[in-house]
Amino acid sequence: MTTPTTTVIDMPADDLTHHPDPSIGNTIPLEARSISGQTNLSTFGPGSGTVANVLQRWDYPRINTYRLAAIFFAFLNFGMNDGSYGALVPYIELDYRLSYTVTSLVFLSPFAGYTIAALFSDRLHIFFGRRGIAIIAPSCKVIAYAVIAAHPSYPVVVAILALAGLGNGLADAAWNAWIGNLAHTNQLLGLLHGFYGLGATISPLISTSMITKANLGWWTFFYLMTALAALEIGTGSVAFWSETGSKYADANRVDGESTGMTRQALKQKVTWICALFLLCYVGLEVSLGGWIVNFMIRVRHGEPFSSGMTATGFWLGITVGRVILGFVTPNVGERLAVSVYLLVSVGFELIFWLVPQFIVSAVAVSLLGFFIGPIFPSTIIAVTKLLPSEMHVAAIGFSAAIGGGGAALLPFAAGAIAQAKGPATLQPIVLTLLALLIGIWLTLPRIPKHVHQA
Repeated sequence: MTTPTTTVIDMPADDLTHHPDPSIGNTIPLEARSISGQTNLSTFGPGSGTVANVLQRWDYPRINTYRLAAIFFAFLNFGMNDGSYGALVPYIELDYRLSYTVTSLVFLSPFAGYTIAALFSDRLHIFFGRRGIAIIAPSCKVIAYAVIAAHPSYPVVVAILALAGLGNGLADAAWNAWIGNLAHTNQLLGLLHGFYGLGATISPLISTSMITKANLGWWTFFYLMTALAALEIGTGSVAFWSETGSKYADANRVDGESTGMTRQALKQKVTWICALFLLCYVGLEVSLGGWIVNFMIRVRHGEPFSSGMTATGFWLGITVGRVILGFVTPNVGERLAVSVYLLVSVGFELIFWLVPQFIVSAVAVSLLGFFIGPIFPSTIIAVTKLLPSEMHVAAIGFSAAIGGGGAALLPFAAGAIAQAKGPATLQPIVLTLLALLIGIWLTLPRIPKHVHQA
């Protein structure tokens, strides 16, 4: 009996009609079926037992180019959402006359939306397809941002941010999983999260300038966010219009039946390790980005505008790190690379904490951002290498959504601690999270050397 094997090949689907078999001097027809962005090829003939999973490329089929552009734009908006908190928090606190703990509720409330996204992302894919996600996710954000732009009472702001969290959680899960199944995934995920970082970089600059230079209310920033989210509905729905629920269900059949894979994915240890890791990582990223301006104003005694620019520097570091180190990581291997990035990050965090000078802190936090930048996309890649393709959407969706929960829970906790002990507590919190990340990452199973990196 021939033992079936799996080979990953990077080639256009049009080239897969026939496969030459030198042993019999003719061609053997191939049967192709798309699975989560891949094409499954079963050869027929004497002694055949090979199945080839052929990865789609970013530029083939041609529609993928437009889909990638739409996803990059979605993540630019996603980054602008997360990056704005750090610049807006001091002004929200002043406007509503709030304590740190109450102000921190703006971080906590999106957790409800992320939780729903974690539980139902795969099921929504089956019912509505990627087309549905491309419409539902930004629509949630349009509603939330429009309400905030009307400058409602603070409880309304907190409540409606849960809807924004749902939209961001669905998009985070869907688009990470889709790109995670393309060829050259390291570089593409690095670019994807680079666009997130770009959005988070320009967001503090825009919002701080609107408030300090143009003397506008903090809520006016959400007029811009509403318009961008509305544009995201158009770009995403056009790019993924053919990706219906029935098409997704047919492409993700297990044992002949179409089924949601969330339950199966949750039985895998890898899913839970990566979910916990991303919860801590995204919590670290947003806690630092969200409270850095407050820290630089009150502990490093910086001016409001220059302190706002440190948030820009942090997110810029993340952006550049994701793009540049995205090309380094596949040559080193995700497991080793992430370990090194985290150890270097600990060094820059110690400089940030122990050297009480504004300029040194600003440079150190930018370099810290550079080295933690590629960690999120590297985690997504590890999931795609350690789990079967039919589980990718469910496992990545769950992990990414739980990571989004970290963006809600940990910044809220940081604010509550700052309320009791002062904003200087940000530094030991960040250092503790980095240590936790190292410990969790080392529990991840080793990625087999034979796993092909397209």
